[in-house]
Formats: sequence, structure tokens, C-alpha cells
Amino acid sequence: MDIKKIQDAEVEGKKILLRVDFNAAIEEDTVKEKFKIKAADETVRYLLGMNAKIALVTHLGRPEGKVDPHFSLNPIKDDVEYILGHKVKFVHDCIGEEVKKTVDNLKEGEIVLLENVRFYPGDESNDEEFAKSLAAGFDIFVNDAFSVCHRDQASVTGVTKFLPSCAGFWLQKEIEELDKIKNNPEHPAVAIIGGAKIETKLPVIKLFEEKYDHVLIGGKIANEAMNEKMTFSERVLLPTDYVGDHMDIGVETLVRYKEIIEKAKTVVWNGPTGKFEEEKYAVSSNEILKYILDSEAYVLIGGGETLEILENNNAMDKIAHKGFISTGGGAMLEYLGGEKMPGIEALR
Repeated sequence: MDIKKIQDAEVEGKKILLRVDFNAAIEEDTVKEKFKIKAADETVRYLLGMNAKIALVTHLGRPEGKVDPHFSLNPIKDDVEYILGHKVKFVHDCIGEEVKKTVDNLKEGEIVLLENVRFYPGDESNDEEFAKSLAAGFDIFVNDAFSVCHRDQASVTGVTKFLPSCAGFWLQKEIEELDKIKNNPEHPAVAIIGGAKIETKLPVIKLFEEKYDHVLIGGKIANEAMNEKMTFSERVLLPTDYVGDHMDIGVETLVRYKEIIEKAKTVVWNGPTGKFEEEKYAVSSNEILKYILDSEAYVLIGGGETLEILENNNAMDKIAHKGFISTGGGAMLEYLGGEKMPGIEALR
């Protein structure tokens, strides 16, 4: 892995700007996707063990470069504190004197959570002056947010021009696990690809078509592939029957998919196989999860909607024990599809 790593950096006693991804679903000021926050745990513990002072920087939602209280990170401060097990201070900005003062005054075992970085338009546009302001007062930048590494943004790549930069433990783990299932899967290897937007899924379908024994297609992309009369090899299976107006795959298709998943040694899953938000069309996604849990396969699952299926079925821990849960949706697909990842390239 030819990137700079946190374990090789001189972090002791330093001020660390740590890019995390806490862009989680929130309901009544409570984080639903605790997994995303937990992903930063190992890196935070390591840095605190090195007497470093840590500021967590992340985005939340789409505030479109404006201050919007609905997307403030302040309401999740207590959840972050509970999940990471450390006292968390909150700053109502991500740049400026208040940030510097709060970081300077952190006590042992404390960390600071900065306000939503996307309250500034300069983050998404990767404005150099904004990136410079974000880096000001810090000694080192650590990126532990794989899920945003496909973005060329100030808080992902821009700050690397102004600070020595390296990858946190979670980012390293994501790359290691994705490389394993991309390059050295144990066979029979099965990929399950669902969701929408066939154009974004096509590169990864093609990759798995070449390297895996079976690619099982579901969700809206199955309809799109058939409507556009796309052709694949016999390794790619499209649904043969449906429920409702093509809202979910049918029993006949599920039986075929079950037989394949049962024999698999590797399973990769990204995207629901039906419109799972409606219970009557969540049947195939829930059944496929059961097949995966019953299999002996090493499992890698990613994508926000797919993780929601795991959460709905209380299966996060069960899947984690069978393999790996990626924090990336689009990032996972782009990495597996061979796209350049700006956030990773900046750490080489």
C-alpha cells in the first residue's frame, strides 16, 4: 500500500486535523448510523495515546455552502462522545481563531468536533484559500474517511498542500479489504449489485464479470439494463420475474440467487435488489441478507442503502464477524471500478 500511513508519521504531541465521515442518518438528533462514527475509533485512540490534540472535521448533508442549523453537527456531539468514549468539545466553526484556541486548550483525553465543513462553499469547490484556512494552526492532516476519497475537495485533498498528510487506520483497512476482494477473491466468488443508476454501476459490473463466477443484478439497475438492451456474459444474471411493477425481484429469481450464494466463498454486495423503503418490496433484499448470513462466504458489504438493510435487520455485528463493512458507497464502486481516487492519490 504505497500511501503515507499514520503509524509512520511523527504525531506525538502534535495538533491533528482528522478528516472523518460522520455524514450519518440522524433522527431526532440521534445518530442512526453509529457504525460511521465507530470507524474513527482506532485512529482517535492511537492519536490520544500519542498525546496528540485532535480536531474532527466532517460534512453532514447538503447545506450548499451556507450555514443551515438543520445540518449542524452540534446535536450529535453527545453521540460522538458516547460512541468514541472520549470527552468531545464542539466549535461552531471549522476555521478561525475559536478553532485554534479550543484545540490549544484541549486537556488529556479530550477531542474537538468542528462544525460542518460544507457550511463553506470552498470545501466542495476545493478553494485553495479555504483549504489553507482549514489547515491553519495544525501540524498534520490525517484522512480516515475512505467514503469521501473519490471527491477532490478542500477537506480531502486541498489541505494536503499545506500540511504533512497520512492515512488513518480505517482508510488503510478499507483499501486493504477492497484490494483483497478485487484482486484475490476466494472462489466461487459472487457479486450482488443493486440500486439505481446503471451508468455508475456498469464499471464495477464489468470488473466482477471478468473476475467473479457470478454477478447477480437487482434493483432499478436491472430494469435499466434490460430497457437499454445491454448484453453481458452468462456470468451476469438478470431477474427473470418481478413483484409489482418491477419494484422487487420475484420468487423464481430469488431461488436462483439463493443457490449461487449458498455455494459462495466470497460475496460482495452493494445496492438493494428492490425498492426496500416500502416493506412489500423489501422481501428480496431481506432474503438475500439471510442467504449471506447462512453462507460460509467471506462478505464485504457497502453502500448507504445496503447498510440500512443491515441496520433494519440488526445484522451489522453479524456481517462484521463474517467479513468487512465498507463506509463507502460511491467511493467503494469507483475504487473497485478502477477510478482514480483523489483523496488517496494525495497521500502517495
